[in-house]
Amino acid sequence: MSNEIETDKEKKVTRKSSPPIKVYCLPEEKLRIEAQAERAGMSAARYLREVGQGYQIKGVVDFEQVRELARINGDLGRLGGLLKLWLTDDVRTAQFGQSTILAVLSKIEATQEEMGKVMTKVVMPRSES
Repeated sequence: MSNEIETDKEKKVTRKSSPPIKVYCLPEEKLRIEAQAERAGMSAARYLREVGQGYQIKGVVDFEQVRELARINGDLGRLGGLLKLWLTDDVRTAQFGQSTILAVLSKIEATQEEMGKVMTKVVMPRSES
């Protein structure tokens, strides 16, 4: 007889099967923790677990701003496609005059400025309220 434990009969240890750590906090502290976790794109449990183990939360990105950047990127893609059609003398753009093309270029420039503003919001550190 051997005292060795068979590995296929062992239960895998998971977080869900481990005992939780309870943290008591005031309602406003709970709200602040949940808000910080949301800004980091994490659940409150994951946020607290990582902070508690000494990890610094980096690269906090506001997901709404990322969505806004994706929308602006789509606008730039559509405007670029329109400009490309005009430059290739596509028949669908034969009626485009110089004023139309200048308006498209102006819109591209304005959209790039808008994207730059959103990108600045994403990378600039947030001030604590």
